Amino acid sequence: MTSILGIGQLLKGRLSTYAIIKQLHRSIWLAMYELRFIIANGWISSNQSEEPVVIKSIRHFRLENERDVLKRFQSRAPSLRPLIDEIEDPPGPPALVLKHLDDDLLHVSAAKKLTPLEVKYVIREVLEALAVLHEDGYVHTDVKPDNILVNHGPGNIRFADVKLADCGSTVHMDSGHAMEGDIIGAPIFRSPEAHLQMRWSTATDIWSLGTTASDQINYLLISLLWGGNWHIFKPDVPADHEHYELKILMKHHQYFGPFPLSYKEIADKDTLSILAHVMKGVPHELMKPFEYVTDREITKEDKAFILKLMKLDPRDRPTAKELLQDEWFQLESARHKNEYF
Repeated sequence: MTSILGIGQLLKGRLSTYAIIKQLHRSIWLAMYELRFIIANGWISSNQSEEPVVIKSIRHFRLENERDVLKRFQSRAPSLRPLIDEIEDPPGPPALVLKHLDDDLLHVSAAKKLTPLEVKYVIREVLEALAVLHEDGYVHTDVKPDNILVNHGPGNIRFADVKLADCGSTVHMDSGHAMEGDIIGAPIFRSPEAHLQMRWSTATDIWSLGTTASDQINYLLISLLWGGNWHIFKPDVPADHEHYELKILMKHHQYFGPFPLSYKEIADKDTLSILAHVMKGVPHELMKPFEYVTDREITKEDKAFILKLMKLDPRDRPTAKELLQDEWFQLESARHKNEYF
């Protein structure tokens, strides 16, 4: 679909006016808007300053869904990327005005490895957002590093803000999408149950976050733990290969398997046959249990935390709310408190 928007165009929202200055993607634009500062006595000052925002405009149900999800949750979830405004003029495809952030976690972590403190800050902020969504039964469905946005800042943590973005595919766990096992998210961050097109729920977000974290913990959590764009579940075939997703399931089994017998309680015969094929496809001598990763590669505390998230049976994964209380966060806080006092 050809966009009706163009560089230099003025857009009128419900709250302000925006000038497009750059196209970022096919349906995403960078714009500037005017901020008016309210003085303490109630008068609005004549001082104005410009600040960047992101405009997303496309005639698609995902955009309207993102708007509805953010309107419902953003007042309760500061770690969700906020909706600032909606465009009213020109009329046409729906257009949302969203907070602009400096970068995404995929790019930042590839450029420079995150520190342990930065990883924990990022994971905590994302868990805060997920806890609010999950409390009402909503599933983000696409947690991955490029959907985690950051603003740079000074100090021991280089991020001033961390926001979970792209709620376009966020749905309730009792929706037809979840109950029928619709395919969701990026394959290498997708949970085993979603790969197998079984019913999925909020636990699928926990797996995706664990995959993100695991890549980042030495790079830092699995993608954050190791970093450098390395990914623990990346297959040895291209994304368009017919066995690409099957090989991801084999990686799940290789590092976090075997798939438990409890799958008999939640999977049908066809799914169990696929799992049997997956497990036979990884010879015993090629199994690389994550629990046996050495302390040279990852600390025992980091490993223990990741293993809680990366449970193959979704019923065994902790909730976002439970994870926010995990000792993993307290250990790092205590460590850094001792450094300064």
